[in-house]
Order: sequence, then C-alpha cells, then structure tokens
Amino acid sequence: MRLNKNAKILLYGGVIWAFGEGMLGPLLAVFTEKINGNIFDVTWAWATYLIVTGILYIVVGHFLDRKDIKEKILLTGCALNAVFTFGYLFVSSIWHLFIIQVGLGIAAAFATPAWNALYAKHSKEDYYGFQWGIVGGMNSIVTAIAIIIGGLIINYFSFNTLFLIMGIVQVIATIYQAKILIDK
Repeated sequence: MRLNKNAKILLYGGVIWAFGEGMLGPLLAVFTEKINGNIFDVTWAWATYLIVTGILYIVVGHFLDRKDIKEKILLTGCALNAVFTFGYLFVSSIWHLFIIQVGLGIAAAFATPAWNALYAKHSKEDYYGFQWGIVGGMNSIVTAIAIIIGGLIINYFSFNTLFLIMGIVQVIATIYQAKILIDK
C-alpha cells in the first residue's frame, strides 16, 4: 500500500513536528524545578496545557467542519508551536511557564484537529487502520528517540540549547508541511 503525496507530506511533517515537540517530554519537570518550581507547579502547568488544548480541540474541530481552511489552520498551529517553543528561552518564573503552556495548548488545538482531518481526507479508505497505525507507531518511536536526544542535549549543553533546537525543528516541520498548500 502506498500513501498519496499529501498523506506523505502530512505523515513526514507530523513526524518531524513530533520529534521537535518530544525532545522535552518528561524533562519539563526538571526544567520546572530549575526555575524554582515544584511538583505542583509542573502538575498545574501540564494540566493547564491539557485543559486549554482539550477545550479548543472541540472549538477548532467544529470550526474546521464549516470552513475549507484546514491547511492554513494546520500551518498556523505549527508556526505558533514553534514560536511558543522559542518562548521557553525566556521563561524565568512559573508564570512565564504557564503562559508558554497556554500558548502551546492553543497551537496544538489549531494544528492537531486540522492535521487529523487532512490526513483522514488523504488516506485510502481500505487502509485506514494501517495508515493510522503508521502515524501512531512512527510518532511513538520518534518521540522516544527525541526524549533521549533531548536528555543528551540538556546533559551536555543546556535547556536553552534544547529549546533552540526544538524551535528550529518545529520551523522545519512547518515549512515542510506547507508543501500541502501547493496541491490545494
């Protein structure tokens, strides 16, 4: 089974994005401690991200069904994600971290439902299970590798180096996924 051109763009762009996003992973707790936060701060920061993302997934998903701008919403979300990832470079307090988490939640709420809708649109009907399996499997494997690399970067360099690399990877993912607009 072969993926069509747009499904490949979405798959590879999504994997690049997952790599950039996944480099921080559980290391967010270490970063929170570094800015004088505690276990409750990281818990609230992560919960804030999930609440914002969850609420806006529903709103954005509903909006996407009414407008034919999925590609633009996807790219907006990816670009916002890169911007807020670079924002980690300026975090020096728990409140800054909360602002970044809200921004990342908004970005994910734009990108993820749009990406899912587009990937479904460009998937072959007889192979939905396999094609979604590829997405889940690749994202899990790439995220695992990204977490290890993120830990190595922090260990040998710094969080700032990690955030810079994460942001650059996410910019690359955004540019790569912009190729989907060419066929629109």
